Amino acid sequence: MQSNLAVTDKTRVKRGPKRADYSIERIHQIIDASLLCHVSQCVEGQPFITPTCHWRQGDYLYWHGHSHARNLSVGQPVAVNICQLDGLVMARSAFHHSINYRSVTLFGIPELVTDKQEQTESLRWFVDKISPERWAQLRPMTETELKATGIVRLKIQEASCKVRAAPPVDDADDYEWPVWAGVIPLEKRWGVMEQDPVQSVDYPEPKLSDAF
Repeated sequence: MQSNLAVTDKTRVKRGPKRADYSIERIHQIIDASLLCHVSQCVEGQPFITPTCHWRQGDYLYWHGHSHARNLSVGQPVAVNICQLDGLVMARSAFHHSINYRSVTLFGIPELVTDKQEQTESLRWFVDKISPERWAQLRPMTETELKATGIVRLKIQEASCKVRAAPPVDDADDYEWPVWAGVIPLEKRWGVMEQDPVQSVDYPEPKLSDAF
């Protein structure tokens, strides 16, 4: 049985409500299958959007940056979007062309992670999300590096997702129009690994997560 987040004035999907999904499981799934989010905020009346990598631990969305980066400002409300493009929807009219996608938008006030052990564990979680078991192979972070890295987290409690995964929806009179119609899926894969040219030893290639 799926559990849903409470719908608020901010999270209620008004355009295309049939595509809305408020289930925690679906929201977590989209977050975990993505590496990049966009954090939007308003600073002294000026709106900003910052792309950054993210990860999830339990009920929190985390992201990091330089300790003095604007997108790490705490105590200020933010909106965060994560979106995956899954395919092009080619209809029989320009008006009905669309895309298949998965999108999550979250709202809230992020809090700064200050405990050193939690900071280190969070960064380990992030690195191993991308490349399992890699953190243990790396040179340990120094105190200076940890101090220069800021980490914030946002409770996943005000959020919604919107999903389209369907063929084109044309006007009834257009279904016999003589043009190809359908979905062109977007296939995603990592390319061939390119070893750093300054490396003189051929080390084993890193593992990659199959989550995205």
